[in-house]
Amino acid sequence: MTKNDADWELEEGLPQFDDPFIQKYLKGRDALIAEEQKQRHDATFRKSLSPIAARACKIVSQIRAREQKDIWTQGLDEATAHQSDEILYPGVMFHHAKGYMEKTTLWQIVQKMPKGSLLHAHMDAMFDIDFLIDQAFSTPGIHVSAPAPLVTAQDFETAPFEFRFSSQMKMSSNEIAIWSKDYEPSTPIPIQAAAASFPNGGEIGFREWVRSRCMIMPEHSYHHHHGVDAIWAIFTKTFPVINSILMYEPIFRACFRRMLGQLAADGIRYVEFRVVPSPRYQKEGVNEAEVDRTEFCRVFQEEVNRFKETDEGKGFYEARIIWCGLRILSNMEIVESMKQCITIKQKYPDLICGYDLVGQEDSGRPLVDLVPLLFWFKKRCAEENEDIPFFFHAGETLGDGDVTDHNLFDAILLGTRRIGHGFSLYKHPLLIELIKEKKILVECCPISNEILRLTSSIKSHPLPAMLSRGVPVSLCNDDPAILGHGKNGLTHDFWQALQGLQNVDLASLAMMVQNSIRWSCYEDQTTTEWKAEVGEGILGEGIKAARLREWHSEFERFCEWVVMEFAEFDEDE
Repeated sequence: MTKNDADWELEEGLPQFDDPFIQKYLKGRDALIAEEQKQRHDATFRKSLSPIAARACKIVSQIRAREQKDIWTQGLDEATAHQSDEILYPGVMFHHAKGYMEKTTLWQIVQKMPKGSLLHAHMDAMFDIDFLIDQAFSTPGIHVSAPAPLVTAQDFETAPFEFRFSSQMKMSSNEIAIWSKDYEPSTPIPIQAAAASFPNGGEIGFREWVRSRCMIMPEHSYHHHHGVDAIWAIFTKTFPVINSILMYEPIFRACFRRMLGQLAADGIRYVEFRVVPSPRYQKEGVNEAEVDRTEFCRVFQEEVNRFKETDEGKGFYEARIIWCGLRILSNMEIVESMKQCITIKQKYPDLICGYDLVGQEDSGRPLVDLVPLLFWFKKRCAEENEDIPFFFHAGETLGDGDVTDHNLFDAILLGTRRIGHGFSLYKHPLLIELIKEKKILVECCPISNEILRLTSSIKSHPLPAMLSRGVPVSLCNDDPAILGHGKNGLTHDFWQALQGLQNVDLASLAMMVQNSIRWSCYEDQTTTEWKAEVGEGILGEGIKAARLREWHSEFERFCEWVVMEFAEFDEDE
């Protein structure tokens, strides 16, 4: 304020900030903000921060503030804004931010952070797509076929095709490429031959085309005006292509080992994969698919055990499966899947940790429609002396009071231990209090919610509304390969929340990591045992308490690294 401004204010009788009644107002304001902060999910955790952890949190916030100013405010002046799509701001859409975020100091820090457990991830949507395609080319016997010739641009964009292993089929000189109108439908063509004859660039073009059919491309995520159903139509078409490559034993083994390594390298020590067991899994060298899911589960368990014996898997605890039925199927099909779930649980008791129903909530059957089947499942489990808890998807919708939104009510009433997504939960004050009372965790997937058009960016995501009300939340990645993360792990979702939401700092992230450990199914537990151990937290005597203590030691070492590595940002120095 210039001298003239000060004189003018005094002449006009404007109050000054150091006036007692203004100071009283400001103190009241600060007290009101502090009172609200007491309700936040991380209020107690903040009080327990060690001095070194508190300094690390301040340093990370300083780095965020610096980068928001230096990196995320480009292109906002009027002279250039209309000339470029590269307008950056804190919380910009994921695909706009991705090329920048991975080069930031904040990324470097978040990547190194110990991240606990990954609790919401669909396994077949997590495999490195380029590596998957490489395996298809390098594995003998992989063929490609289609139910009709792929000729038009629309065919290349949406028409079905698949890969499959066969040791019996050979390419003859007179076989016609899939890309010809004379192609005989469903004729298997060796992948190398199909790629060489691809009309849009040979093998290089073929690889890029297959890749585009296995992912939601960035331009798809931008078109929010097309709505949720349109993006889901693209999303669901990726799974058959991916699984047709993945569900051959040698390819699955190679891709699964690579994925576990990527997760462990990102600081994840335990994973619960949502798996819809594929009916087309083939053992190595066998032309026919397996009649049940036993062999797939055996290989899954074998590869996890092998990984834990390697140097890169030394600190990795375990990977388990939440068995998933498809909510769009008939009662008979869902019940048959439930029966298989119980059978596999009996054969591999440490592998299956829960049950869920997946698929687009808006177009699938609501939980209320499936209540008789779910009661039957629990009765059948009891008869077989098994306890398979529910971990339901619910509230992954823009609806408000419709049948899909009401899945939240049924999930809670049916005893779910966690809620997948819970995007519409913030609209339900009673349910918020219920899940806090019942100690139900929300598995939040912010980037997935953005790309699948529930929110335009992290800035408009309901995550802050849940955190401010004290709802227990863990961050998850959902479908990273299909959604275009390019890297497996949790760093993208952690970074997006930290960079885009002012009230989410390092301590807030740490609290969500702690939640992921408290709500992990490291072992089978009754409902009573589960609630008791979740409630006891780090003060308990079970596996969760021990692993919470291990994580706290890791987090302290991480905070020491932050303080030493980025000392120039430490305001206390």
